Amino acid sequence: MLLTYILCLALIQGVTEFLPVSSSAHLILPAQLLGWPDQGLAFDVAVHVGTLAAVLFYFRRDFALLIYGWLRQVRRGRPSYHGRLGWALLIGTLPAVLAGAFFNDFIETHLRSTLVIAATTIFFGLVLGWADWRRTEVRRTRDMTLKDVLVIGCAQAVALIPGTSRSGITISAGLMLGLTRQSAARFSFYLSAPLILAAGLYKGVELYRHGSDAQWLTAGLGALLAALSAYACIHLFLTLLDRLGMTPFVIYRLILGAALLGLYWWL
Repeated sequence: MLLTYILCLALIQGVTEFLPVSSSAHLILPAQLLGWPDQGLAFDVAVHVGTLAAVLFYFRRDFALLIYGWLRQVRRGRPSYHGRLGWALLIGTLPAVLAGAFFNDFIETHLRSTLVIAATTIFFGLVLGWADWRRTEVRRTRDMTLKDVLVIGCAQAVALIPGTSRSGITISAGLMLGLTRQSAARFSFYLSAPLILAAGLYKGVELYRHGSDAQWLTAGLGALLAALSAYACIHLFLTLLDRLGMTPFVIYRLILGAALLGLYWWL
């Protein structure tokens, strides 16, 4: 692959994985306009590894406490906030894993069109705006119940539909449940780790089964760029979140959705 192509795909994956703007919408636009070929399964696995490394490293202290608290609770039956948070991530990931197992083929066959992605980009952008504008911000992750976790987990499952945005819909669900912006965003990022890991393992098994003539240097470069861009994106998003809110992302999604609709009718 050309170096420019590698740079663009890795940066798109790294940035859009955690911003509420939909990675699928961003990947389809340059592919359609510039005629880019499919990047291959090995590159997909590599950028998943990169984004997973970014979120784990950025929240390394949180995940260390979470794993320690969860193991302590499992072994000794001593409940703690971090132990409960560990269970919350496992439970919250299940709806998306089950939905992926049952509906992945249908989604890949019927829901990856430009029109579907344009519609979901616009619709769930408006949902994000409504959730942010109507937010109450009276709760934090410490106050979450099992019902809250399941609601956010089911929202994450809906994000399997291209154009929805995993971070966008989980943050929307958190805001609707009364979480603060920071709490909704952080739980969304925490929840991304087991799901990205599951997706990466699934693609890795598929890669192993079918074999690959991948250029591993290219894949490694893609993983590194995805990791660096994702790390920077998480930091900037959390730093500017309370100041900017979701409105810039809502406006951006509406413009992007309109551009995709224009592309659909033009082509």
